[in-house]
Amino acid sequence: MPTVEEVEEALTNVIDPELGLDFVELGLIYDIEIDGPRVAVTFTLTAPGCPIGPQVSEQIEEFVSELEDVEEVSSTMVFTPPWTPDRMSEDAKFALGY
Repeated sequence: MPTVEEVEEALTNVIDPELGLDFVELGLIYDIEIDGPRVAVTFTLTAPGCPIGPQVSEQIEEFVSELEDVEEVSSTMVFTPPWTPDRMSEDAKFALGY
């Protein structure tokens, strides 16, 4: 069974194309649930009108499914609570000048 840390590491491969940083550093991953071989990831986007949602879902499913013992990956996009730059890591804030 994968760990939350392993799933987070896999999700560092999901890059926001406009900002050039990964979804974990940007604070766009809201939740990771692991139930045996099934992993569910809840994420958001920096703005509700952002058109990359389907692409992000595909990347989440692709990278997480590469982990050992993962048989099923689902991703859910939410906009509550709304994302703010406060959710970013200190490194991401520094890189983006916050």
